[in-house]
Amino acid sequence: MQLDPNKLYFLPLGGAGEIGMNLNLYYTRGKWLMVDLGVTFDQTPGIEVVMPDPQFIEEHVQNLAGLVLTHAHEDHIGAVPYLWPRLRCPLFATPFTAALLRYKLHEAGIKAPLHEVPLSGGVDIGPFTVDFIRITHSIPEPNVLAIRTSAGTVIHTGDWKIDNDPLIGEITDITALKKIGDEGVLALVCDSTNVFVPGRSGSEGVIRKNLIDLIKKFTGKRVLVACFASNVARVASCAEAAMASERFVGLVGRSLHRIDEVARKLNYFKHYPPFLNHHDAGFLERHESLLVCTGSQGEQRAALLRIAKGEDRHIRLEEGDVVIFSSRQIPGNEKAIAALQNLLVRKGVMVITADEEDIHVSGHPSREELLDMYSWIRPHIVVPVHGEDHHILEQANLALAHNVPYAITPRNGDLIALTEQGAKVVEQVPSGRLALDGKRLIPYKGTIMHDRHRLMSTGHAIVTLIIKGENTLHQSPSILLIGITEGEHLDTLTSHCIGAVEEGFLALPLEDRRNDEQVAEMGRIATRRVLSNYYGKKTLTHVQVYRI
Repeated sequence: MQLDPNKLYFLPLGGAGEIGMNLNLYYTRGKWLMVDLGVTFDQTPGIEVVMPDPQFIEEHVQNLAGLVLTHAHEDHIGAVPYLWPRLRCPLFATPFTAALLRYKLHEAGIKAPLHEVPLSGGVDIGPFTVDFIRITHSIPEPNVLAIRTSAGTVIHTGDWKIDNDPLIGEITDITALKKIGDEGVLALVCDSTNVFVPGRSGSEGVIRKNLIDLIKKFTGKRVLVACFASNVARVASCAEAAMASERFVGLVGRSLHRIDEVARKLNYFKHYPPFLNHHDAGFLERHESLLVCTGSQGEQRAALLRIAKGEDRHIRLEEGDVVIFSSRQIPGNEKAIAALQNLLVRKGVMVITADEEDIHVSGHPSREELLDMYSWIRPHIVVPVHGEDHHILEQANLALAHNVPYAITPRNGDLIALTEQGAKVVEQVPSGRLALDGKRLIPYKGTIMHDRHRLMSTGHAIVTLIIKGENTLHQSPSILLIGITEGEHLDTLTSHCIGAVEEGFLALPLEDRRNDEQVAEMGRIATRRVLSNYYGKKTLTHVQVYRI
């Protein structure tokens, strides 16, 4: 692959054509700059998280100048502890993001060169000059990046919105954005999540007032609020609601305690008394309890699902308790959230969501906010990212309809040249996903995951044949059926499979009985035929052949 060192290229390996799992690369003057390295979550049993496959940049790692992190959400920093050992490049982040990342790296036993950039600061990274510009989102210290190169300036938004009352942190630095727009911007690489949402996303200040008013209504009842742990302003609003209704705040969930520790260290929670831990919160009377919980997405290992199942040692729900979901449904989590909410309702718990009350605002820009950004930046090219295909196409059309000369609709693996003549895909490079399976990373679409999905859908049959001499079965075949049937049906079906394998072996020519591969294939076909007749599926079948 030959790239012109005088040009500027953009390459997404995660986050284009999907929401989450962000990994973006820029190239000029022989060097690469990475922006964000995140994860997404998966419903496959046994899989913790999924992340982009960095194979391409691993092959060019000697030219990787650094990794810049826009903000501290998991879909932007969550893969760093898993993938940094493959990259071993300098890391750059503002204080809040750096503090959370230090925890993650420490837990992983990694000592990485993490450079803390002051708010509204800047840094030179190889041929790239990166300025951090204040923006608002649903976590402290989100940043728009102004990436300056000899081939032009790119504005990389990360996740953002326009909130004039964000409660935690500063408002968007519109003056700085307009100034860069006046200087000239080659390309805007922009969040597409809410491009179909009309108007504006709304303010955290409004949500705080609504939460306070709502929680005041439930005098004498225990109240739990499920929200994203990283939404520090929302946690602070829960603290305000607790004070207004004479309650104490308890944090339930490991990630909430980590966020609390970092927020207090950086003085974001300096006005609030210490929150109770999980154990102590369990001793509160119902009427004085306000519990902030992780697990608003129905995650299997999160606090709220454990409480709903009655598996928590300290918190017990009772009929009449209230659970408030101050969050949105992340696409793909609808079934898990519905199952959790149904479980709560069956216990006699009142469930309140953002569908019934105005208790959540998005952290992403709606259409009017996107138009604001176009007017401030006045980019030559818009490159939509952080969205599924229909989001990306819609933002490209929106930009073209509002005086942006060029737009492109990228997919992961598209190597895009950014020039005054527009944006063009010049090559496709390898892209994919890795899954965290226990302590190891495996290809998300590799043999292991393929077999695991087959096991879930068809079950598993293991056939063992012991052959004496060259052509005689030493004993009846041993057949183990897993995930296919149970009870008396299991014994009957196993017996049918044994009979079919024995008949198949006797039907083999003597020469084939001496060939282990022929014997194994016969056992596989005979077993699958019986199982297919029984329940209409092609069961994953393995045959072991031993000779004595």
